[in-house]
Amino acid sequence: MKQTKIQALFILFFFVLSFLHAKAQNSANNKRPNIIFILTDDQRWDAMGAMGNPIIKTPNMDKLATAGILFQNTYVTTSICCVSRASILTGQYESRHHINDFSTDLSAKEVANTYPALLKNAGYNLGFIGKFGVGNHPPEHLFDFWVDTEAGGKGQPDYITTDKNGNKIHDTDTLGHAIQNFLNHYGDDEKPFCLSVSFKAPHEQDGNPPTYVIQPRYKNYYENVVIPEPVTAAPKYWDQFPSFFRTETNFARARWKGLLGTPELFQENVKNYYRLITGVDDVVGEMMKKLDQMGIAKNTIIILMGDNGMFLGEHGMEGKWYGYEESIRVPLFIYDPNLPDKIKQYKAPQIALNIDIAPTILAMAGVKAPKAMQGVDLISLLENKIPERKDFFYQYYFLGGPQLPREEGVVTKDFKYMNYIEHNYEELFDIKHDPHETDNLAKNPKYKMKLDGLRIRYKELKDTLGVPPKDWENRKPSF
Repeated sequence: MKQTKIQALFILFFFVLSFLHAKAQNSANNKRPNIIFILTDDQRWDAMGAMGNPIIKTPNMDKLATAGILFQNTYVTTSICCVSRASILTGQYESRHHINDFSTDLSAKEVANTYPALLKNAGYNLGFIGKFGVGNHPPEHLFDFWVDTEAGGKGQPDYITTDKNGNKIHDTDTLGHAIQNFLNHYGDDEKPFCLSVSFKAPHEQDGNPPTYVIQPRYKNYYENVVIPEPVTAAPKYWDQFPSFFRTETNFARARWKGLLGTPELFQENVKNYYRLITGVDDVVGEMMKKLDQMGIAKNTIIILMGDNGMFLGEHGMEGKWYGYEESIRVPLFIYDPNLPDKIKQYKAPQIALNIDIAPTILAMAGVKAPKAMQGVDLISLLENKIPERKDFFYQYYFLGGPQLPREEGVVTKDFKYMNYIEHNYEELFDIKHDPHETDNLAKNPKYKMKLDGLRIRYKELKDTLGVPPKDWENRKPSF
């Protein structure tokens, strides 16, 4: 009898252990994911190996991109750092979040509806590392871990700073060390985390002329490579612009002279641009090693995006701002180890926008996006739960001509209509058959019907999305 009781107790003990193990396993499987959002500065869409660039070395980005979802047609709704970053945080167009310059802060109400604030309310540990890039008073109070490389939000970070031991350190290395520190502090916490990492690279260091400041260990990268000149680098493409645009005070032209204006400068600085991106790629690799070592890689989503694109000599320019592909098109991938099989290793042709980042991150965390967000959850888009967008509105208002002429337009998969609104100068490009945008079709009678149709669509989008700030004509630059 005694033996039977012992057996019964043993069986009961076994079932209790099995139940607890199953419960723990189920809890682990249902744990909300960790999310790491990586933002590079001025990385254009084709400056990554996985996007077809045969020269640049980005093996860690490529590995994540090819294992996850690689978006082929990702754009920003405004191509300038401060506005694009505000759009990423809020999921809104410029005309709704009202960040139109470098000094304006998001209001307290707007901050409360950013993806970090909403994740904080949902119980996430929050980290921010790098260049916040919106206003002079970033919301440090939101974050459990904060490394601000902008010196309190007072401007563009320097590439070379001094660490606590008095040693010179490159900004990319500063961010790499900070990522490791964050993971040491919060990687093992019971609460999930969302870490936003914002690199300065590959943005140039402002100056006259600007420079690309690389880490010395990358100086020999690409030294035996000849970077091919862009299709539109020939002088005739700059000369095609109207006189209001074709001035020496145009920022894009002035920066081209200092960085790309001779064959020697072009080779040196495009290689430096690539070197800075390779430096970021190595940080991504070290981050992935750390996640593996900690045993949390399988529950951590990695998203990488550029905040805007970059002219590297196209149309005789350097910079961004204007509505050409090199300026407004950026890389984007989402790596989620637990993605449905049907969208793993997928090259997504759908149009994705910077305003989609916030609602996508919130959906991944199981948090409902506010109605004020104008972007969409990209995973729902790929799963056909919401309709695919056919076009989007582009808006750019900062500073104005002659330095940076203001522009609005409509971008579809096949055509692009742009209007320099201070001069009512129109451009129409067949980007499907003319991807380098060499032939402005706005005055071609064969395309009058297409032009008229896009003008109508432009007005529709402008009326609903494109209202600029009331005082935009009087705003002064605030670099």
